[in-house]
Amino acid sequence: MTNIAASFDTAAARKAMIDSQLRTSGVNEEFVLGRMIAVPREEFLPEGKAEIAYIDRAIPLGDGGYLASPLFYGKLLIEASPMPDDRVLVVEGGTGYLAELLRPLVAHVDTVSAKDAASDFTTDKSYSLVLVDGAIEQLPGGLADCIEDDGRIVSGLLLREVTRLASGRKIAGKVSLLPVEDLGIPVLDAFAKPKSWSFS
Repeated sequence: MTNIAASFDTAAARKAMIDSQLRTSGVNEEFVLGRMIAVPREEFLPEGKAEIAYIDRAIPLGDGGYLASPLFYGKLLIEASPMPDDRVLVVEGGTGYLAELLRPLVAHVDTVSAKDAASDFTTDKSYSLVLVDGAIEQLPGGLADCIEDDGRIVSGLLLREVTRLASGRKIAGKVSLLPVEDLGIPVLDAFAKPKSWSFS
């Protein structure tokens, strides 16, 4: 847990985040605001970064990890509409913050690192909801396979160098991610498409 300077009022910072970042951007759902006021972002950052926990953009953590902006999490939760009986897999962006936001809202939460999810990921479990804490360029087959039929996925999506919030549903064994809105989202490099060579 972060050692927070006494001069930094984290409760006031969380309230300002709600009032000036989330509500003004259309995030007004009480279940979202309730979780984001309850979970201290500074506890998911390295020591010394507490005072930037509530800025309106992603915070780099090193080694490719990020704590994404409050607005990303607010919009992600709205799009996901988590239900009390959902079994959720969270693809981690490096902090554990998203999983903590979700825990009281759903039946079960598992987590997997972005690196593991993007490689040869397999599991015997199936999930009604998969959330990705960052933007991906492609959805690997192993991650799609663990979504149950009619299950949902919400993720950031990198399309033509622009990040967008995206969502999808598994229908007849296939998953397609459709963009919802442009949004600043940290890119998870582990999900990059292989580069192809071209000759001019």
